[in-house]
Amino acid sequence: MRIVFMGTPSFALPSLEKILAHGHQVLGVVTQPDRPRGRGKKIQPPPVKEFALAQDLAIYQPLHVKELEFLNVLVRLQPEVIIIVAFGQIIPLQIISLPPYGCINLHASLLPKYRGAAPIHRAIINGETKTGVTTMFINEKLDEGNILLQEAIPIREEDNVGTIHDRLARQGADLLVKTLALLAQGQLKPRPQDHRQATYAPSLKREEEIIDWSKSAQTIFNLARGMDPWPGAKTTWDKKTLKIYRVKINKPEINPELYPLTAFNPLPGQVLTATPDKGLLVQTGEGQVWIMELQAEGGKRLTVQDFLRGNPLSVNQRLGI
Repeated sequence: MRIVFMGTPSFALPSLEKILAHGHQVLGVVTQPDRPRGRGKKIQPPPVKEFALAQDLAIYQPLHVKELEFLNVLVRLQPEVIIIVAFGQIIPLQIISLPPYGCINLHASLLPKYRGAAPIHRAIINGETKTGVTTMFINEKLDEGNILLQEAIPIREEDNVGTIHDRLARQGADLLVKTLALLAQGQLKPRPQDHRQATYAPSLKREEEIIDWSKSAQTIFNLARGMDPWPGAKTTWDKKTLKIYRVKINKPEINPELYPLTAFNPLPGQVLTATPDKGLLVQTGEGQVWIMELQAEGGKRLTVQDFLRGNPLSVNQRLGI
């Protein structure tokens, strides 16, 4: 099929690769403008552009897709279908109505759950045990178009945003090429979403990254893996920011020899154990968590053992105050 592909971050790369591998003609790749990235804030191209350059594909980077000049480009290209994967802009009706086969979006959730910009983060933070990918026809509303195909995957306890992101990107790419094949054969049966079941996944706010130690160990466990590897759950220690990447819930009934007796009625955020050999145990509002990987302000991500060898964090100190 004659396709215009719209996508920006690494999540979209497997989809573009699969579309090309299956012999579809990519007329052009539309991606967000180059922007500052990384610690040095140097202007860099988005991942989709870097891949498209390597494949010698035509690249378009409109500041806004509503620009008349860009709309004229799409009219001239005459795509049969437009594919949108994590593009980053709302698609206007002028584009939606342009291709004869419509505009198809790949979304990283089992719609109608987790409509919005951060479905993977939100699903993990909320303690979901499964998620998935959905292909759907785009309409003018946010992630409310008719569903084409869906596939689910489990969210395991050891998963985080990074692992689920990569699995969904690969699975979504397979689902997308399957959707295109069925579309060409006239075998797709779109179905409307049940809007009564809808939930939303808005972009993360900075204040949501901060650990509230008065919450339960389970809640903090889900927050940490729901922010790992980006943007990282945060707390404070000695008035400096401390990123907490990986934790596990303390289970004293399994390892009673590790259960600390150093604090009576400890307060949320209070350090109960802090040695390289045993680890770093912190009290929460309900239970305790072992911190497994963390990063001091201005430092590197470290295992707790390496961190404690170089940082004098002591028992009874409190995090987050």
